[in-house]
Amino acid sequence: MGSIGMIKEKEYSLLKDLKLEIQENNTRGFSICFWLYLSTCTSFPSILLHHQVDTDGTCNVPFLGLNEKKKLLLFPLRFLHQEAPGTGDQSWMENTCASSKTEFPLKKWVHIGCEVTVDFVRLYTNGVLVGAKPLSSALNGDSDPHDPRIVSLSSTHGKTAVNYEIQGYIYGAEILSQMSPVKNHHLKDPPLQLTIDESSVSDIDEENDGVWSIIGGKASCRRNFSLDVILLDAIGQPVNKDLEVVASLLYADDETPVEKPIDAEAPLLTSYDGIEFASWDRPSRLINGRASFKLKISQLSSKCDKKLFCLSFEVPEFGKFPFFRTLSHPVRCISRHRYPRASPFMWKHQTSSMHLLNGSQSFGMGKESSYIPYNTVSAEKQSPSSKRVKLAQEKPLAGGRVGISMEQINVEGNPPAWIGNVDDGAEVTSLRMIQEIYVEAENCSSGSESSEAAISKSCSISSSKTPVSDSTIFKYCLEGLSERSLMLKEIAMAASELKLANFAEQVSQYSGCFHHRHQIVMSKKLIEDGTKAWNLVSKNNKQVLWENLSSEIEEQFKKISCCSTRYLSLEDLELLRKIAGCQELVERENFERLWCWLYPVALTLSREWIKEVWDSVLPKWIEGLVTKEEAEASLQGPKGLQDPGTFVLRFPTSRSWPHPDAGNLVVTYVGSDYNIHHKLLSLDSIYSSVAKETNVKPLKEMLLEEPELSRLGRIKRTF
Repeated sequence: MGSIGMIKEKEYSLLKDLKLEIQENNTRGFSICFWLYLSTCTSFPSILLHHQVDTDGTCNVPFLGLNEKKKLLLFPLRFLHQEAPGTGDQSWMENTCASSKTEFPLKKWVHIGCEVTVDFVRLYTNGVLVGAKPLSSALNGDSDPHDPRIVSLSSTHGKTAVNYEIQGYIYGAEILSQMSPVKNHHLKDPPLQLTIDESSVSDIDEENDGVWSIIGGKASCRRNFSLDVILLDAIGQPVNKDLEVVASLLYADDETPVEKPIDAEAPLLTSYDGIEFASWDRPSRLINGRASFKLKISQLSSKCDKKLFCLSFEVPEFGKFPFFRTLSHPVRCISRHRYPRASPFMWKHQTSSMHLLNGSQSFGMGKESSYIPYNTVSAEKQSPSSKRVKLAQEKPLAGGRVGISMEQINVEGNPPAWIGNVDDGAEVTSLRMIQEIYVEAENCSSGSESSEAAISKSCSISSSKTPVSDSTIFKYCLEGLSERSLMLKEIAMAASELKLANFAEQVSQYSGCFHHRHQIVMSKKLIEDGTKAWNLVSKNNKQVLWENLSSEIEEQFKKISCCSTRYLSLEDLELLRKIAGCQELVERENFERLWCWLYPVALTLSREWIKEVWDSVLPKWIEGLVTKEEAEASLQGPKGLQDPGTFVLRFPTSRSWPHPDAGNLVVTYVGSDYNIHHKLLSLDSIYSSVAKETNVKPLKEMLLEEPELSRLGRIKRTF
């Protein structure tokens, strides 16, 4: 990660101020490169750089631009190439040029390299050749090959700024010698950008439309949520800078600040040592490129004209640069008591024929978020979200761990009488049968008699089976991921595996779901094995080399997963390093972040039911440890999305122990609506007595029997 350094503001400049003067001798050409960040571009096609033909700046032709499809174009030079556009040519988009094949992204740093010779022009982005065009020389016998010529490139057309539709920034512009390859310069001192580490987000529900749902409002009801902000260079590595980051709450539609009401609390609060402060009064300092926030929202969307909010994080010292500011997903802040309470008891499903993804009652799979309608009391949220009610009202629940709709719950919140039990010895022949039905209890003590009765009943059971106190069980069910992690570390150190299993059972009974059970049961072994692995590699040092740690990680993975035919690839290890948030040096905090994600995955792969899928090579049913973005990219064909039904399997990188979904699989597929969908395949029943592993039908067969899944795709790795 390197030593702590300061950011030089002068290294970043506006695109409109860029001007390059290059001495060219007619025979060798020239090369330039620079980093470009486009924050806005409202008009296409657009010219990014002009070639100034005359000395007074009144005659210009395009040199670098974006076409109507937002693809990057590099044009020939007028005095070098016969194909160059003329000064009065208004149809410059149709001239011969080198063109990229992908859309140029906004709000992201991209390294651009332009190589110009008498025989061709070449275009590079991020060190990769993306476009080349052979050209005809415009030089004739009268041209003096040693007569120097000044090539002037700028983003303005004469004295008039025609790029008013474009707001962009430049970093590290260089004129290169012919001996310096363009493709190597993107690794040299890349620019920086602030971003939210979405894998660190805790106690936030992501709804169907991508909106974050957060419980806020008055002090007695609002909940903590947490996330990390990281400072990365343009190639995705964390950077250690001595900077502070400030959080604030904005309206999502116009990005204006949410004002503090008179005689009321600040709209966004942060917690330090149990005391709440206005977020702008307590910035968080970057440590090893990462700033951690624990926040609460005091405003409700319903009291602000039902507007959506968003969280803003910025470095005040460089507030004028958009890349030192990052915004969250839109946020809907809701009250804890917004939705009716469901029954606190767990139920099992009947064996009638049901499908997984077609809108009928469904079992086993759900959205990648753990917040499925009336699903488990997740580690991230304990009250029903707007997403739950929305899905239940529109149609019977499709996907997730629940198979009853809102209409099927009676007035008292109890499930319908037709729900029965599954024969423990029954063969599991479809995905719908590997999951129990249950309805969710809202884990908020609102003062109602029914809630108190449920708490009393549940806790009275716990006292007879486990030495863990009732208050500890109650607290575990209500707390978020970070608090649960700390509680489990403390409990697991003192408790035996049997006592830990009893604790898991009581949490399951009280919360109304069994999805916490597996995470609690594995905690003792997870902590012990992780501690041994770190001590073995670190030898009491605070930092270790990634090269040394990665070897131990491979050994631990083979040991836990019991996989003897397939190991972690270099691409898998690179993803693990990104999850850890480290570079060449790894601290214990980085290792624990990696371990809490990898251990549940390896444990899942140790089950014969899943290991068969992992070991499959022709075809590869699970390509490896991949990101959501890689999975989505793999479903893209040359002319758009692949055929409906094409799917890939992956482990979600945003789910780590003790999250209830840690170690589960996600199916990413092209739906019949020609959109990409992500469904969570819950594997908890593998570890329960409901589905004996010997009676489980192969996962491959169950997947292909689903109406919306028909063909296995291939993952495109990006490392």
